[in-house]
Amino acid sequence: MATPTHSYALDTTWRTLLKDLDVVPANVLRRAGLPDDLLQQPTARLASEAYYRLWNGIEAEMGDALLPIRVCEAVRSESFSPPLFAALCSPNLLVAAQRIARYKTLVAPLRFDVTAGRDLLTMELIWLDAPLLPPESLVVMELLFCVTLARLGTRELVRPVEVTTPVLPSPLAPYEAFLGAPLRRGAKHRVLFTAADARRPFLTSNEPLWAAFEPELRQRLADLDAAVTTSKRVRAALLEGLPSGLVTLEAMAQKLALSKRTLQRRIEAEGTNYQQLLQETRAALAQHYLEKTALPAAEISFLLGFDEPNSFYRAYRTWTGTTPDSGRHAQQPR
Repeated sequence: MATPTHSYALDTTWRTLLKDLDVVPANVLRRAGLPDDLLQQPTARLASEAYYRLWNGIEAEMGDALLPIRVCEAVRSESFSPPLFAALCSPNLLVAAQRIARYKTLVAPLRFDVTAGRDLLTMELIWLDAPLLPPESLVVMELLFCVTLARLGTRELVRPVEVTTPVLPSPLAPYEAFLGAPLRRGAKHRVLFTAADARRPFLTSNEPLWAAFEPELRQRLADLDAAVTTSKRVRAALLEGLPSGLVTLEAMAQKLALSKRTLQRRIEAEGTNYQQLLQETRAALAQHYLEKTALPAAEISFLLGFDEPNSFYRAYRTWTGTTPDSGRHAQQPR
C-alpha cells in the first residue's frame, strides 16, 4: 500500500483539462499554494496532500457544484493519461478495469479493486495515504469517470446498475441524470455494471499499440516502489522524450530541472554517463518494437528520436552487429 511519501505524476491531461474547462491554470495553482510553473514541468509530481490541494484549487476557481460532471464531459480519448490509455486500448470494460487497477497509482493516490462475477462487474475505489481524505467532489468525479470510460470505449450510452459513495453530492438529480442510474449512500465507493456491458467490445481497442507501450507503464509502476536514482529519472524522461528528438544532454537537464553540470555529475556518480544511458534506452526500445510490433524500421527510427532512418540503421548495427530487419527475423519462431 502507498505511504504518504509517495508522489504521483501530473501528465499532460491536467493542462488540456483546464483548457477545456476554460480555467486559468495560474489562478488554480495560486489557490492551491503550488508553483506557478508546476503544469509546465515535464516530470512534475505531487504528494497526496498537494494533489488534493490542486483539485480543491480547481473547484474553488470554477465555483461549480457540478464540477465532476464537467470534468467527465471534457475527458477525451486522445488525452494521454497512462490509466486512460491503458483502458481504452483494451478489448472491453472488464479488461480496461483490470488495467486501471494496475496503473491508476501512477497518477493518483487511488487504487481500483475489480471483481468480475457472473452477473456483475464491480469497481471499488480505495483511497490511499490515510489519514488524508480526498475532496468529496474528487471522489464523485472518479466514480463518474468509470462510467465515462465505458462510454468512450464503446461509443454507447452505457448505464451502470448502481453507484454508491458515503457522501452524496448536492444537488443529486444532475448526477443521477448523467449516470442514468441511482447514486446511493453506501459504505464503499463502488460502481456496478452488468456482465453484458462489461464485455461489450471497445471500438478504441488497439492491442498492438498496447503491446508497444505497456512496458513503459510497467517500468513507471516499478519505479514507484524503488529508489529513484538520477539514471532512472533520465531513462524515464528519455522514454517520454525520444519521439520529439530532444535528446541532447542540455535538453534532458532542462527537462529534469537540473543544470547540465549537475546532471553529469550525478550520473557519473552512479557509474555511467549520459550517452551510455541514451544508447541503452534506444537499443532496448528498438528491440522491443522489432519483437512486439510490425512497425517499419523508418517509424521505429522516428520513435527513437533519430533524424533519419540511416542513423538508426548505423546505430543498430553498432549495438548488435546486424540490421533491424535481420534482428526482427531472428526473433520470429522457426
